[in-house]
Formats: sequence, C-alpha cells, structure tokens
Amino acid sequence: MSKRAFFGTDGIRGEANTHPMTAEVALRVGLAAGRLFRSREERRHMVVIGKDTRLSGYMVEPALVAGFTSAGMDVRLLGPMPTPGVAMMTRSLRADLGVMISASHNPWTDNGVKLFGPDGYKLSDARELEIEALMGQSLSEDLAPATALGRAARVDDSQARYVEIAKATFPRRLSLSGLRIVIDCANGAAYKVAPAALYELGAEVIPVGVAPNGMNINEECGSTHPEAMIKAVKDYRADIGIALDGDADRLVICDEKGRVVDGDQIMALIADSWARRNRLAGGGVVATVMSNLGLERFLGARNLRLERTAVGDRYVMARMREGGFNLGGESSGHIILSDFSTTGDGLLAALQVLAVLKAGDRPMSALARQFEPAPQKLENVRFTSGRPLEADGVKAAIADAEQKLGAAGRVLVRASGTEPLIRVMAEGDDEALVSQVVREIVGAVRKAAA
Repeated sequence: MSKRAFFGTDGIRGEANTHPMTAEVALRVGLAAGRLFRSREERRHMVVIGKDTRLSGYMVEPALVAGFTSAGMDVRLLGPMPTPGVAMMTRSLRADLGVMISASHNPWTDNGVKLFGPDGYKLSDARELEIEALMGQSLSEDLAPATALGRAARVDDSQARYVEIAKATFPRRLSLSGLRIVIDCANGAAYKVAPAALYELGAEVIPVGVAPNGMNINEECGSTHPEAMIKAVKDYRADIGIALDGDADRLVICDEKGRVVDGDQIMALIADSWARRNRLAGGGVVATVMSNLGLERFLGARNLRLERTAVGDRYVMARMREGGFNLGGESSGHIILSDFSTTGDGLLAALQVLAVLKAGDRPMSALARQFEPAPQKLENVRFTSGRPLEADGVKAAIADAEQKLGAAGRVLVRASGTEPLIRVMAEGDDEALVSQVVREIVGAVRKAAA
C-alpha cells in the first residue's frame, strides 16, 4: 500500500491548527473529496457534516464547507452528532458523502476528519489515497463554475432523527422503566441525544459530562476516565453506568458496584444473548488482535469462533461484511452491531446490554464478568523519531518473548495509527511471565528510540 501523507487508521487527526489539522488541509479535503464524489450525473450532489464539541470545530467546519461548495457540492450541517449518527444520516439523506469532525477520545486540543461513503461505511484505504492524490493539486484546479456552486444549510432535526433510530433498536417488548442509569457523555457529541434516548425509553437518567464548553471534551470524564461514571453510580445508587467517548462511537460500562466492564465483556454478553435467540450471524464475533484470549475461549466453549483483524473498527467492519457477521468490535469499547449501524456506536451497544439486563432478574454485577480474562499487560512507549520496531534489539526481544510464552500466550507490538506511540501487549496464563516479557520489550523499544 502506498505511503499515506494525511490519513491514519481512523481518518486525519492531529493537534488543531497544526499540520495536518489546519484550515488549509480541511479546505483541501473538501475540494478533493468533493471532486471525487461529484459524479457526472446532472443532479445536485450533497455531503453531510457532523462534529463533536471541540473549539476547533468552528475552524474546521467552515473550511470543509468552503471546499465542498467550491467543488459544486451542497452541504448539510448536522451540528453536534455522534460519529455513527453521521453515518446514519449520510444514508438517510441519500448524500454522496458524510464527514465527521472529531478526534474521538483525544484531548480537546486535537481534532480530526473521518469520511463516510454514500453507503454509510468508512472509506477504504484506496479511496483515501485517491483523495490524498487530489489534495496535492492546486487549490484552483477543477473548481465548479459560479453558476454551479454548492449551497450550505443546517438540518434542524438531525439529533431527533438519531434518537428515534437509536430507540428503534431496543426490543419493543421491553422498557427501561425502573432502571436508574448514569450516562456520561464526555462533554462530547452525544451530550444531548444519549440522555434523551434513555429517558424516552423509560429510564431514570443521571447525566454526567453534558456541559461542553469547547475545551472540556474527554476531560476527567467519558470512557477514557470512567472514574466520573463510577462515582455517580455510587452516589446515586444507580443500576448501571454508561460512559461514551468524545464522538460516542465507543463505550465502557460499570455495574452497580462500580466495577468496569470493557468491550470484550460487552461483546461476550451480547454474543451469548444473541446466540441463545438464534440472532447471531456468521457463527461468531469479529474482534481485533487486542481482544483478550479469554473472549476467544468463552466463544469457543459455545461453538462460536472469534475472528481477529488489525486494530481499527473499519477493519472489523470490513471482515464482518465479508463473513456475514453482525457483531464485532474492540476491547476499547468500539462495538459494531451491523443489523443497526455501519460503524461503532456506543449508545446502541449500551441499549443491547440494557436489554439483557432488563429481560432478566439479575443485577448488572451478575452479568458483567462473562469470562475470566487471561492475564494481559499493555504498555505504551512514546517516541519522537526513527523506526524503533525495525531495530534488531527490538526484534530479538519480541522473538524471545514469543518463545517464552509459547502456545499458551501471545505477543503484539505495533505502532499506533493515531499517536507517536509503540504499543506493547502480551497475554498468557502466567501473569508474572507476561509482565516480564512486556518489561523486556519495552526496554528494548526505549533503547532503540533513544
């Protein structure tokens, strides 16, 4: 695959007002994507744009609008909207393209751009490379004539539409009446829609992280800081806590005792429930190389398989489409329910967990631990230059770790697609050995990066 200049594993992302997250790059994205998706048909072409609550959204959004309209595409602005909501609205409005302005779980000083095709799925690597090629051309190249410029307008009911779509995924025979639910929206994209959907389904809702000011997204709240959710669950004696990230495409959950439930346990819970009702398609679940061995063993005991992909929910989605699966995700909490959505959706995943909770007579604490995780250790090493993974010392440390763990464990060392980090992960049945091999590899990476 060709070297990428702008796009990473999940769109373009970086510090706001610093390359590549500048107004100029956003303008180029709009021009390039607009040209690529503007067919030769004699009709109006349209792009929908949603965003989270970051201050820099006020810079990125108008730059994208300028690019798209100058390429001759009409623009529909959704305002604050979860990433999966943008994917849904792209299809619902029969748009040619969808754009989400967000850096997901990153700090508020970062921002990013994710693109969706007319089918609501994230663009392929090949499509992103086509856009990159066009971005390198002159800004005055192939502009629409003055008589064919695009128009921009806001979609006033976009949030209400998403709430109705989300509610429709919850079983009709059930209600959330009687449940006290903490929902932490990370001061992000779902700060209005998630509490509204839960309330309208009958729950007593305790909202957290619903006062965005442009600079507090993900700040000591949301799925990356579950402490806020846990405290609220304990303070209000809630039945369950749900924490979303900044663009609401992932979640973590905690039970009524404040114990956190990660994405692997959530996938296990939904898979078991769906399999019992003959609703699980594909004969198993699609997850990434980061998912715990315990999930694989849990599924295997039920004659279900776990298929692994590279890290990134779009790779999970691609395998799901290929293999006919309807459940997949990541241990970080990206859960994809393809019966309902084309990408990870924290709220929809939470609603499926709530359906299991409501249908039974057991508390969340009895459902939270579907399997015993294999001991796993993950450590991140930040680097500023060079290619640490190509160093002989790092390769030797990885080979030694694999030999020590043998068939009862595994090692995964990879570069992050969104940050200058090397992620070192190992798991196996011997916790002390797992910790040891991670320490040794991390030491080798640090030495190579020095």
